[in-house]
Amino acid sequence: MKNIKDYNLEELKKELIDIGEKPFRAEQIFKWLYQEKVTSFDEMTNLSLELRKKLEENYTICNYKILKKLKSKDGTIKYLFDVLDGNAIESVLMKYHHGYSICVSSQIGCKMGCKFCASTGIPFVRNLSSGEIVEQILSIERDENIRISNVVFMGIGEPLDNYDNVVNAIHIINHPKGLNIGARHISISTSGLVPKIYKLAEEKIQCTLSISLHATTNEKRSSMMPVNNTYKIEELMQACKDYIKETNRRISFEYALAKDNNDNLEDAKQLVKLLKGMLCHVNLIPINKIENGNYTKSSNENIIKFRDYLNEHGIVATIRRELGSDIDAACGQLRRKSFIY
Repeated sequence: MKNIKDYNLEELKKELIDIGEKPFRAEQIFKWLYQEKVTSFDEMTNLSLELRKKLEENYTICNYKILKKLKSKDGTIKYLFDVLDGNAIESVLMKYHHGYSICVSSQIGCKMGCKFCASTGIPFVRNLSSGEIVEQILSIERDENIRISNVVFMGIGEPLDNYDNVVNAIHIINHPKGLNIGARHISISTSGLVPKIYKLAEEKIQCTLSISLHATTNEKRSSMMPVNNTYKIEELMQACKDYIKETNRRISFEYALAKDNNDNLEDAKQLVKLLKGMLCHVNLIPINKIENGNYTKSSNENIIKFRDYLNEHGIVATIRRELGSDIDAACGQLRRKSFIY
């Protein structure tokens, strides 16, 4: 059966017309799903018994089962969710002074093969549907009895490789009658799928685009990120400039610093040259060691020098606060664990 959480509000109105119901009922259902966070149609008490029966016969409500929950000493929580088909994904809840942020997965497995990311070791299985993406937020809000204020698409998978479902999920997350999380509190990360960056610019969604850059030359970036063999840095940078021009939104460039690889002064100089004049911000990430990974974290001294050089030369740069590394929940450490029913 169809997952009712896969539909945005306009799509759900059409679905209800198809089963002989008035479209305004969709708004009532949305309220129950995303504001009341119910887990069954029976709980939708202002709907008639007849309509609830129709919904039960035609749709499912995707309610994840928590397989494992790990809490870091810094308060970060990593969830392993059963996605109800024999597969599992991970999501991470982080607490900041401004509220709660969630890092969601967009695919089961990943095709990109980035050498510094634990998801590289996961064979790609399938895309997550819109409802399966949104359910990560709902499950954690129910479990912790909180309201999440920020969503980052930086979990397992390449979000722009699952373009339609991710964009539709954003519409549900952002809608005032949905989860009502502001678009500017939603970030989409990409390894650099150039055609999808252009497509996203046309959506006119006021979310933040994060580019996983991590190197300043094609040779070095291709060795870290195979996607660079298809979309070279020059092509990626042009797409970013066009995105900024089209949306007037600042881009965040993610740069993971690996010891003796991309963390020296020459790399910093090249990064300044690459980004000069762009409306952007650089997020420096102390690279996290992963199982079978070849990269190790740059020294704190090098990371600070790198940041200071960028700032001194007109590129706004900050060092990402490291959260959840003791439970493998930090940047690049998520991977779907195998499990048995």
